[in-house]
Amino acid sequence: MNRSPERVLIVSGLSGAGKTVALHALEDVGFHCIDNFPAALLPTLFSRPEVLGSGRERVAIGIDARNPEDSLAQVPAILGRLREQGLRTELIFVRADEATLLQRFSETRRRHPLTAPDRPLHEALEEERRRLEPLLEMADLCLDTSGTSIHALRALIREHVAGDDPQRLSLQLLSFGFKHGLPSGANFIFDVRCLPNPHWVPELRDLSGQDPAVAAYLEGHPQVGRMAESIGRFLEEWLPAFEEEGRSYLSVALGCTGGHHRSVYLVEMLAQRLRGAGHRLLVTHRDLSNPS
Repeated sequence: MNRSPERVLIVSGLSGAGKTVALHALEDVGFHCIDNFPAALLPTLFSRPEVLGSGRERVAIGIDARNPEDSLAQVPAILGRLREQGLRTELIFVRADEATLLQRFSETRRRHPLTAPDRPLHEALEEERRRLEPLLEMADLCLDTSGTSIHALRALIREHVAGDDPQRLSLQLLSFGFKHGLPSGANFIFDVRCLPNPHWVPELRDLSGQDPAVAAYLEGHPQVGRMAESIGRFLEEWLPAFEEEGRSYLSVALGCTGGHHRSVYLVEMLAQRLRGAGHRLLVTHRDLSNPS
């Protein structure tokens, strides 16, 4: 009798956001990876004995916007049917904000797959978002890689698939600056601009919340500790509820004015607290490289 693979991950997302990095990370931990797969052939793929195998295989499949639009629109229904047949599937979607994607394409000088002589890069990105909207809407794990390094993305992917409980929730803690815009995809956003601002201390202005001098300044104000304690207690109380609901990923963002001092410090403090409790974490400081 045919047996299904142990785990099937569909990896999709915007070009330049890290889909290939995610697939390489999965390959490193033992997944059989297929990139640029025709979406319409998914049902056929999982009917083949060499794919079904012994039931112990872990398979990751990359699907991108080069598929025909009608095929991409059918992916949610296809995955629904595969799940009804008992195939354990999960869709991971990677994305980033437009400014980040434009910068990455400029730095790598790679060509976007949807660019054409009459379609500049920003229009290609917009078209890609539109085509992939059906996959984004049904994603089990949506990763915003704006401000995230390749190493951090690899680490999150490895942590997400590691261990005996793959359904355990992965938590992103993200710092940002309101002056640079709200982070897309955050489930919770905490505004910490009410706290004392090290930016107005000349010797601290060019440092970040990761520097001991900034930490000492913030620790000298009791309201900073109370804010960290309040957010920490909130997360400790409610993260188990999200896990019980079946969530695989949660993004919590903390914002100050520029994203250099207060939010960075608090994210580091919360990460230390939650990591000690065994939570699976990705720490992202989105705006450290932006002007404060």
